[in-house]
Amino acid sequence: MDKSTFKRRRAEFMGLMGEAIAILPTSPTRIRNGDVEYRYRPDSDFYYLTHFPEPEAVAVLVPGRAQGEFLLFCRDRDPDKEQWQGRRAGPEGAVSRYGADDAFPIDDIDDILPGLLENRRRVYYSMGRHPEFDGRVLEWVNEVRAKARSGVTAPEEFVDPNHVLHEMRLVKGPEEIALMRRAAAIGAEGHRRAIRACAPGRHEYELEAELLYAFRKGGSSCPSYPPIVAGGPNACILHYTENDAPLKDGTLVLIDAGCEVDGYASDITRTFPVGLRFTPEQRALYDIVLAAHDAALSAIGPGREWPAAHEAAVRGLTRGLVDLKLLQGTVDELVENGGYKRFYMHRTGHWLGLDVHDVGDYKVGGAPRILEPGMVTTVEPGLYVPGGDDIPQGFRNTGIRIEDDVLVTKGGCDILSHDLPRRAEDIEALRAEGL
Repeated sequence: MDKSTFKRRRAEFMGLMGEAIAILPTSPTRIRNGDVEYRYRPDSDFYYLTHFPEPEAVAVLVPGRAQGEFLLFCRDRDPDKEQWQGRRAGPEGAVSRYGADDAFPIDDIDDILPGLLENRRRVYYSMGRHPEFDGRVLEWVNEVRAKARSGVTAPEEFVDPNHVLHEMRLVKGPEEIALMRRAAAIGAEGHRRAIRACAPGRHEYELEAELLYAFRKGGSSCPSYPPIVAGGPNACILHYTENDAPLKDGTLVLIDAGCEVDGYASDITRTFPVGLRFTPEQRALYDIVLAAHDAALSAIGPGREWPAAHEAAVRGLTRGLVDLKLLQGTVDELVENGGYKRFYMHRTGHWLGLDVHDVGDYKVGGAPRILEPGMVTTVEPGLYVPGGDDIPQGFRNTGIRIEDDVLVTKGGCDILSHDLPRRAEDIEALRAEGL
């Protein structure tokens, strides 16, 4: 995305602020252990407005300021530190490469920012999100308050920018959708490699390696979350990440994995046999999940309510469980009393974007969100059959989930992850390619 995209976003945001100032710090670096840091990832709101990828940076938006409305405080150039830690944009690069109207070394923020707060009634700042930074903001405001006798007014109100920013982020523009298509395509290739590479006796981590190879080779910077590679009963653990067990013939593997492209995530799940074929019981469960996936897709489109896809999936899953006699009762009763939750305990989707579980309210004014073109959601029904004595042997300890990334369009919806097959026979054909 070019600088004009971010300039347009900042203008939209500032147009809603009035006589205010917005302060948006990026994420700090985090220590993993000893002297090792976690791989750095900018704060998503900060990145959405600036595209600036470095730590130790603060964006300040001051609508109507004659000397420039977008200020960026960042690390200064330092040849010695850059020798060890990598190149820095510096204030000059913040202006030339990232479109800041003006930029300053981060070490100067205590001297400059209090003056920017003067005579601004509101401060848009997400208090509590970066606790270590909150105290500094309050100190700057108190510094301005101390000048009251000289006629300077201090901000009277803190406003959380999340509501405005997150509504903006919820509806994706063409540039964002293009990045998400690419992330979905790379993610799909990772899944294809893992499905082909599977074989009895291999380990979950070997399939994870195939995923990570494809992600990086395809141009993704990193996975969008720790991959789940769950064989056999491990697939009944929703957020299983150990990924170290051997894969046994006659069982299934559930892989839930996605990648990031310029910060935008994909989130895809497929379930497939360790051998070449689903058993009859596995195929019966798989077809129920696939039918629920299709039902959820049919409930997605502009003007539809957000919960409609989940409700359609739940009815489909419940109907299938009754047909298999894994549940007793009528579909209406089991949906009403939650009886299906023994086998399906999560929602059918979530927003997707710069965050895997992306921002955006699911209700507006207490009513369900109405879908609009440009929103992106996952569709991920599943069944997780435990190993109880009341479960027929062939169904026990079986977890199945099918997940795709879905864009709401003017005419309905578009599956961004369409490159990866879903039908059982197509999954089996893909498995056979690994021979």
